[in-house]
Amino acid sequence: MEAAGVIYLDANATTPLLPEVLEAMLPWLRDGFANPSGAYAGAKQARKAIDAARGQVADLLGADPEEIVFTGGGTESVNTALWSLHRLTGEGAVVVSAIEHSAVLRFVETLGREVRLAPVDAGGRVVPEKFSALLDGAAFASVMAANNETGVIQPLAELAKIARERGVPFHSDAIQAAGKTGPGWAAMGADMLSISAHKFHGPKGVGALWIRKGLRFTPMLAGGGQEAGRRSGTENVPG
Repeated sequence: MEAAGVIYLDANATTPLLPEVLEAMLPWLRDGFANPSGAYAGAKQARKAIDAARGQVADLLGADPEEIVFTGGGTESVNTALWSLHRLTGEGAVVVSAIEHSAVLRFVETLGREVRLAPVDAGGRVVPEKFSALLDGAAFASVMAANNETGVIQPLAELAKIARERGVPFHSDAIQAAGKTGPGWAAMGADMLSISAHKFHGPKGVGALWIRKGLRFTPMLAGGGQEAGRRSGTENVPG
């Protein structure tokens, strides 16, 4: 617990839960325990709440609700996106920036592919020309929208355009950007975006993955087929 009078300045690490968020969660923690996959009245109410939340996240990103997949956090969102790209693309390297979060860097090291690191300039921004040069023979790429240590915002639209013109699927870890820099990240041109609720005053253990409509996708988790078959596991209604 933070001591009274302490001024908290580490919002890149996490943010406090807003009182209105807690108020919205409490009924579902206390009474709304129904499984949203059920067919009875309580389950349908839970499903309606999830659908409403999906619409809110879609509005935040400038996306369609059916493009949003809820997950158990930012790391899962990132790993799921990269896993799908790994499974559905052919041979080739994966290109990531040299300053990615460990959720990206450590995961791509497990895939058995060549990992190419795109350098950044003195201001901490990925150099588009050098990023482009690394895409020769690449299977997919991932560059964060904003850095978790420095807060530097990357030229995401430019990088995504380069990848698209080269036919390279492009994911972005937008965990430090979403909810802080204005809506519309889906319009930047990436194929997938990962976000996490606790970075902008939501609960921990709640994330989302935006998947561009029409993009081939394979889930990382097998099970009950929740989230339109894209992320199995009983849904977290309060979150």
